[in-house]
Amino acid sequence: MASEQMADGPESGDLPVVAAPAPDGEIPPPRPLDAIDQDILRMLQADGRASIRSVAERVHVSRANAYARINRLVEDGVIRGFGARVDHERAGQGTSAYITLKIVQNSWRTVREQLRELPGAAHMSLVGGDFDVLLLVHVADNRALRELVFTRLHALPDILSTRTLLVFEEENLEPPG
Repeated sequence: MASEQMADGPESGDLPVVAAPAPDGEIPPPRPLDAIDQDILRMLQADGRASIRSVAERVHVSRANAYARINRLVEDGVIRGFGARVDHERAGQGTSAYITLKIVQNSWRTVREQLRELPGAAHMSLVGGDFDVLLLVHVADNRALRELVFTRLHALPDILSTRTLLVFEEENLEPPG
């Protein structure tokens, strides 16, 4: 399917499919982005479903140029994918929390793989400071949050302690879409 969409080329209204890493598995080194690339990124962040034609018109380049630039941004790993922004409450995940974790030294890779498997895990970061990991979760309710923290997280041997910060209200700072 990817080759079919890519074969349509710049005349198509569809955006390119996210490409796989290079055969050797390496992503090319970062290249500087010019003003047009930045404008394209802003547009696609606001509307990931924008057609090549509308992108080209709004940044004042040809469709072929817009298509080539978007492909390059995908291949270079600048654009990691296209997706939907979800209202978690409306999707049945009405409770969100940030959970801070202290972990056993040098266990990040193991812990990261375990956290990826947690239901409701949305984002995680290895950080410096008073704790080691910051985990964002979206779950149905407080009972599901309690189950996740006390049963799932505390059962992981490399997690030394947790602190749960309940989210009362949140605002996405990405451009509206």
